[in-house]
Amino acid sequence: MGVAKGSVSVWVRNVSLTPEQKKFLSQKNYTREAVERRRQTRLKNENARREIIIQKARSQISPILKKELWLIGSILYWAEGGKTRRDLVRFSNSDPEMIRLILKFFRKVCNVSEEKIKVHVHIHPHLDHISAEKYWSHITKIPLTRFYKTYRGVSKASKQTRQTLPYGTCDVYIASTELFLKIYGWVQGIFSSHKNLK
Repeated sequence: MGVAKGSVSVWVRNVSLTPEQKKFLSQKNYTREAVERRRQTRLKNENARREIIIQKARSQISPILKKELWLIGSILYWAEGGKTRRDLVRFSNSDPEMIRLILKFFRKVCNVSEEKIKVHVHIHPHLDHISAEKYWSHITKIPLTRFYKTYRGVSKASKQTRQTLPYGTCDVYIASTELFLKIYGWVQGIFSSHKNLK
């Protein structure tokens, strides 16, 4: 009608409905279509509220400086990277942005030469490993000649991700005891320094 619900409410407040009309309106609200429409509206409103929060938070982050990248990369590696072998720096993830960030850390902060950075893709056997290799080569900016042979299999940890990881997981390898020890030292320094934070 192009008018506010409040106005209509005032106009019709003295209108009485028959029992049949009340029953019809009650049933109408619980049809499958009505329930689905309400669900879709609720989801749309929820998503809009979430997007406002996300965009506001995103705008609070200024461009990252090299020192910040140093700290972020060190902690990110200690949280997600390999720590069992001291002669190998290994970072594994399925999120392309995480891979891009850690590679920027290795390249810009750690000054790792390109030829030392290798990639190993892990993927479920029913997925297209050729496309996955090309995808990760594009993400990492590393040529396929520096890729190890792709592992095609199912690990216990990834049984629930058969369809959610079409490009599998990317492992970044750097054979360097010195770099491993440096990252370890940086992380220990961060752990010590944060204790002074009031």
